[in-house]
Amino acid sequence: MATVDPPFSELLPAWVARQRWYTGKGTEPRLERTGGLRLHDPAGEVGIEVHLVRDVGGATPVLYQVPLTYRTTPLEGHEEALVATTDHSELGRRWVYDACHDPVGAAAILRAVTDELELAADGPPGHGRARGHRTGLLPALAVRGSRVLRGEQSNTSIIFDTVDPDDGEERPVILKVFRVLHPGRNPDVEVQQALALAGSTRVPRPVGDLLGQWPSADGGTQLTGHLALAQEFLPGAPDAWRVTLGALERGEDLAPRARALGEATAEVHATLAAVLPTAEPDDTARATALAGWRARYATACEHVPDLARRADRVSEVLEAGAAAWWPPLQRIHGDYHLGQVLDVPGRGWVLLDFEGEPLRPLAERTLPDLPQRDVAGMLRSFDYAAASVPSAGGEVAAGRAREAFLDGYAHISRNDPRDEPALLHALELDKALYEVTYEARNRPDWLPIPLGGVARILGA
Repeated sequence: MATVDPPFSELLPAWVARQRWYTGKGTEPRLERTGGLRLHDPAGEVGIEVHLVRDVGGATPVLYQVPLTYRTTPLEGHEEALVATTDHSELGRRWVYDACHDPVGAAAILRAVTDELELAADGPPGHGRARGHRTGLLPALAVRGSRVLRGEQSNTSIIFDTVDPDDGEERPVILKVFRVLHPGRNPDVEVQQALALAGSTRVPRPVGDLLGQWPSADGGTQLTGHLALAQEFLPGAPDAWRVTLGALERGEDLAPRARALGEATAEVHATLAAVLPTAEPDDTARATALAGWRARYATACEHVPDLARRADRVSEVLEAGAAAWWPPLQRIHGDYHLGQVLDVPGRGWVLLDFEGEPLRPLAERTLPDLPQRDVAGMLRSFDYAAASVPSAGGEVAAGRAREAFLDGYAHISRNDPRDEPALLHALELDKALYEVTYEARNRPDWLPIPLGGVARILGA
């Protein structure tokens, strides 16, 4: 029987613990291999496997996707992507790389999507399978090279330099590999594809996706969820965060662009309400939302105990929001802020990343929700921008941008969120409390920004 020295089960946990997408920061993962998939290198030189590993060391097991490549010689210029070196008793020395950073491995994952391949389990039957799906909205493209987008926290995005073989036009593609896997349809795939197939130009055109299957933790059932999403890449387009900061620093009027952003947001909401299921806001929906708001307040108090002294006022705002008039519930963006929108020349504002708030469970993120939640998220983002620019007029300019955004939204939707201030205040407060928890865990230096937002909302 072939052996590997040192055993891969000893090498992988330490590498996973160092990755930005590892959710158990500060702990050593206890990984169990749930299953895997085997991909093909057309040249037959590089081994490619997708490992599905479950971390059982925390309170709740977390399933990770770890694509790897195996080479007989080092991959020059990719030292940072080296996972381990091993000695195989039959195959000899092997250099093991993160496949997302290996051009051969990355191309194999994209090819699984574009060629609609059926990937079999790398191991016993039932321990993993996947199938690619193309939308047909982009032509077949030839890959010239790839690179990994830096700085992401929960996923790994690979940029491919691709061209249309028919006309030679460059059409770059971005492949998002989901590192933390959840059963169910990923909203980033489902929502963007629904918008694009409905003819919306407010999202990147999707190439396709990779849908996988793996055994549940107890092995009793097979779970299905998305492994990857491929879509057009829009190079050189600044996001709305950079556009806003630049305008604030130069003292420019943000109102026209903010109004256009409000209009684009309302357009997306209208399309989503037309093509995906909606629901009436019954008593159960209100009670569920209020319970979630209260839970996020309790979590924020764990990180900032001083917030507990405002419990009466917080309850007043949240309960008023739950009792206010609600529109029909629908699919929304879910984690809407200035960094999730691109300013694309000749096309206007284009929305990205429909996964929803990463701290919320996937099952919760895929339910119909209040469209005003997205509105509140963008209003909070304008506050972040104002706090990030050391300018005496930044807060005033951001305030005008908030109003212009709401003007644009109301103009298209014919539903002005300001007509129900109790609901908007509750959703802004809920978002600010979510931000308190996020910043306390990840960026403590930014904590004063959401705390200032909480104080402003409670004083409204």
